[in-house]
Amino acid sequence: QVQLVESGGGLVQAGGSLRLSCAASGSSLSIYVMDWYRQAPGKQRELVAGIATGGTPNYANSVKGRFTISRDNAKNTVFLQMNSLKPEDTAVYYCGVSSSLGRYWGQGTQVTVSS
Repeated sequence: QVQLVESGGGLVQAGGSLRLSCAASGSSLSIYVMDWYRQAPGKQRELVAGIATGGTPNYANSVKGRFTISRDNAKNTVFLQMNSLKPEDTAVYYCGVSSSLGRYWGQGTQVTVSS
């Protein structure tokens, strides 16, 4: 069993920044990929950014140049630094982990960007 604890969401004005964090815990856990998805009301969940262990990050075109994903492998934690936020970034953001124990999701954290 893997537990993911997210933090860092909130309300911000357009042009502002937020930093999301997600810490994974579990016994005998080996993490392969950590990523962030988001789901806006009435829309499907979409990949925002992902990073494999030892790999290079990948980003959705809509966030390239504005968002940065990073990992602290020693702490099994992934971060999403979000800059130059836009109202269309408003969504619930979910952390995801692909691991030796399977695929797991965080509980989601709301990000709201006001215009």
